[in-house]
Amino acid sequence: MQSRRPQDDFIELFQHMTDGPDTQGKAIMLMVSAILFFTLMDASVKALTPRFGVIPSLWARYGGQMLLVFVLVLPRLHRVVRTKYPVLQFLRSLLLMGATGFFFLALSLIPLTDATALMSVNPVLITLGAALFLHEPLGPRRIVGIVVAMCGALIIIRPGSSVFSLASLYPLAAACCYTGYALLTRKVGPDEDVWTSLFYTGLVGTVIMSLVAPPYAQMPDAISWGLIAMVAGFGTIAQMLLIRAFTMGQASMLAPYAYCGLGFAAVWGAVFFGELPDIWTICGALVIAGAGLYVWHRETKTS
Repeated sequence: MQSRRPQDDFIELFQHMTDGPDTQGKAIMLMVSAILFFTLMDASVKALTPRFGVIPSLWARYGGQMLLVFVLVLPRLHRVVRTKYPVLQFLRSLLLMGATGFFFLALSLIPLTDATALMSVNPVLITLGAALFLHEPLGPRRIVGIVVAMCGALIIIRPGSSVFSLASLYPLAAACCYTGYALLTRKVGPDEDVWTSLFYTGLVGTVIMSLVAPPYAQMPDAISWGLIAMVAGFGTIAQMLLIRAFTMGQASMLAPYAYCGLGFAAVWGAVFFGELPDIWTICGALVIAGAGLYVWHRETKTS
């Protein structure tokens, strides 16, 4: 009788936690958890980039994820590598790498809360994209929510302020890339194992960054090694949760919950970097979160 491996227990536990009749509720829980871990990864990256550099940090994020995923799926690697959508898997992985790269660059230049606030336009883009490309419903309440959320984003961006600078374009570019990634994840999700999507995300990023990173490589110190482990661990967990969330729930229904990242980022920015958001950022975040919660409440109530 073949002995069970620890990674088998982990995979079985993850699948058990995300199965069950309350699909919508679990999709929401998974989305919020994914955002929590993404913001923890962002905070780790912000601490790592001054010590290690942006491009090496990006390589560490994907290399670490690839190593962890490879260990977990090794017993069934021959099944995980099989995909029905090789082109779409490559494109979604490329888009996520672009989103990660732009956002890492932003984190090295502007405060964590500002970068997160600027990227918060991506749920609006996902909602619009889901209606345009995935033919998901876009009722009048969602349209109102989108308009209100965009007003909240303008309050945060404040054209003409110090936040609206060349550096602010990086999280906006990241938001566009992430929107494409999220929509493609939703497209392939029902027909692909979550581990297959996670494997190709790590593989594409690792291969490309392994070609780009060597000229920028440097030896990390002990603290950097710890931060690298945190970036890889938080990023992998977040990616797993996010893929599963988009597999179980509609992209437009889950999109507003990404605004939770504004609150998480504000906490990490204040606790770890002494960055306190100003009144405009707080007001804009509340407007965006309120709009998202209103859309969710009305749509789920009438469904």
